[in-house]
Amino acid sequence: MQGIAVIIVTHDSRDELPQCLEALAGQSLRADRIIIVDSGSTDTGYLQACNDMDGVEVVLRENIGFGRANNVGLQALADPVDSVLFLNPDAFPQPDVLERAQQFLQRNPEVGCSGGRLLAFDPGKQQPTGLLDSTGVFRTRYCRWVDRGQGEPDDSRYLVQEDIPVACGAFLFCRRAMLDQVALAGGAVFDPDFFLYKEDIDLCLRIWKQGWRIVYLPGLRVHHCRGWQGRRKMSRKLRLTAASSEILLNRKHPSPCMVWAILKYLLVRWLRI
Repeated sequence: MQGIAVIIVTHDSRDELPQCLEALAGQSLRADRIIIVDSGSTDTGYLQACNDMDGVEVVLRENIGFGRANNVGLQALADPVDSVLFLNPDAFPQPDVLERAQQFLQRNPEVGCSGGRLLAFDPGKQQPTGLLDSTGVFRTRYCRWVDRGQGEPDDSRYLVQEDIPVACGAFLFCRRAMLDQVALAGGAVFDPDFFLYKEDIDLCLRIWKQGWRIVYLPGLRVHHCRGWQGRRKMSRKLRLTAASSEILLNRKHPSPCMVWAILKYLLVRWLRI
């Protein structure tokens, strides 16, 4: 068994990253490599301590976007590994997550990627909210891609292992051989045309098209702060970025939903919704 590598993209993640690394250090099956790619933090001083951690490598870049930064991390991974976990710095896996995810991929060679049960976490109170954050990403009949279960109670719902169309990009546990197969020109796994948002959906759609399965494993419990939510309002600039990415997604994966994507972009751009 060649092991696991974890790739974490940071951007001003001073408050969340230490807790993420602590969660990885407490795993029953430790990662062999952790590559932290900083994408344009205003102050990178908080990353200095990471350079002294065993098995941790820090790569500094300007603000190149989430997907491109993940590609940089993957390119920095010279050692062979069986699995790669793309993990947000504000996501904290419970202690058995890496071991369970790795064992599942080993037992199921047709599975390319697994996603977990993401649980909302309040960083201010340093405790779970008792609500779900994501149990997979699904497209509604109204063409919206949404995190299933978000905001619902963390109870007995969504406890069945199942194939899902998209796993949330905050926690993507992937087979390395699958990533090599779905890579684009130049070895990019995440399409560099996406600066921010929808890049995880694009990747998962390409994974399915190549004949691999994506499976939701409810036993993989991961606390997730989910970036801006609950702390500040999403800026108009970010809303425009998200709307633009939705148009790009429908260009790359043609769908009647393009009509909704264009309408959404116009509403954000001209009506400032």
